[in-house]
Amino acid sequence: MKKGKLLNSELSYEISKIGHTSHITVCDAGLPFPKGVKRIDLAIEAGYPSFIKTLDTILSEMMVEEVVLAEEIKTVNPVIFEKIEILFKNHNMTPKFVFVTHTEFKEITKLSEAIVRTGECTPYSNIILKSGVVF
Repeated sequence: MKKGKLLNSELSYEISKIGHTSHITVCDAGLPFPKGVKRIDLAIEAGYPSFIKTLDTILSEMMVEEVVLAEEIKTVNPVIFEKIEILFKNHNMTPKFVFVTHTEFKEITKLSEAIVRTGECTPYSNIILKSGVVF
């Protein structure tokens, strides 16, 4: 049995095969999925699993050099935004933060290797993680 924190085999596989600068999106329950992008649906019910818990688990397995967030998160959902910043500090990562409009964010998701849907039901709880390197 896998010993690490991340037990979902599909998500673990996607993280293991990405290279430098590849994208993975983690989203709330409402973000639309573009055609042709792998969908990993973890949502069970409203709020479960949470966006923050899912992101925390992914960060335990993935080096991130850049994140993309919708500009709107800063004013509409500052609690989640603050928790995102704390998570990166807790994982000793200092990625570049890029802010775009929510419309631009949805366009960028088309470049993702996979989109991970959580049960989160708070607005703008979405992040694009650009893979870094560990050396």
